[in-house]
Amino acid sequence: MEITEIRVTLRDEERLRGFANVTFDNAFVVRGMKIIQGNNGYFVAMPSRKRPNGTHQDIAHPVNSDMRRLIEKSVLEAYELELKAQGSNK
Repeated sequence: MEITEIRVTLRDEERLRGFANVTFDNAFVVRGMKIIQGNNGYFVAMPSRKRPNGTHQDIAHPVNSDMRRLIEKSVLEAYELELKAQGSNK
């Protein structure tokens, strides 16, 4: 499976830095991944929904650590590129 497109929308909130939509094989898209500034750096949170008991459940997520690392690395690289692009537009 190949990541064929990543679109990043920047946010400037306390911890939420942006959203990412990731397309796989030009055929399947996962929308609403969150780029979060954590205590130990940035990470990518999968799209989720709130359950009636207040907890959250991922709607879509990688099933192995290799895919999680690939998605996170790719999304964070796209985030850095978008930051640079927005900075040069100001």
